[in-house]
Amino acid sequence: MPTPDLAAALADIDTVFNGFASPDETGCSRCHLPEEIAYLRAPYVRMPVDVVRRYLFEVSDHFDNHAASMRRLLPQAARAMADGTLGTIGYGCHGLSRVDWRSWPAEQSAAIDAFLRAWWQDALTTVEPPYLIEDIFDTCVTIAQSVTPFLDAWPRGPVADTHLIHCAGVWLYDLLSDNSPFSWWYDDSEDAGLAELRTWLAGPGAVRLHALGEYDLAVRCELLALPYDDRWTHSYWDSASPTN
Repeated sequence: MPTPDLAAALADIDTVFNGFASPDETGCSRCHLPEEIAYLRAPYVRMPVDVVRRYLFEVSDHFDNHAASMRRLLPQAARAMADGTLGTIGYGCHGLSRVDWRSWPAEQSAAIDAFLRAWWQDALTTVEPPYLIEDIFDTCVTIAQSVTPFLDAWPRGPVADTHLIHCAGVWLYDLLSDNSPFSWWYDDSEDAGLAELRTWLAGPGAVRLHALGEYDLAVRCELLALPYDDRWTHSYWDSASPTN
């Protein structure tokens, strides 16, 4: 069962985006059948979830009106993202990260923002979310084009702490080498997002990991505050656990 906040956010998405369509959409006949393209033109009609998934990760130039098509998909797409029925995430660039949804009318942008925050919070309090926790984070931040709201709202507790330990380990694999852990974040905001993630892990994240007894992980997070060469000549590596 979703948390009350996620249930409310999904209900708001249903209400705000109810009846949207892309009435003149011709789509890409090479990628989609005529009956699949017709779904985008038809409001109020449910489409098969596999069609939702393909459209959600389709490149934007395969639509006549990509933004309108994303609005059309949102009620079903958001629910499928939240309950796991979308099947997979993280294998391609999410359509909402390709549109300027923050410029949409206030109630629409607010509904998307609330959904992303509520979905992330729900995942952090779920022992086994329907997708990898790092893929949910990746999806949320690339759509939002910011990591800070999701890091600052990281709750405390056994489940959320376990997710923090896991995510920190996954992210450090790339961050310590100055690579990006984000698979599908292509625009200029990625650099700011990476800086935010490094700063948080080296500061508040490391403090929390120390408190959880994750010494090795915490120290490696703190190394992110150092210049690249200094990270790898730090005395920590002389006594680090062999598994690190």
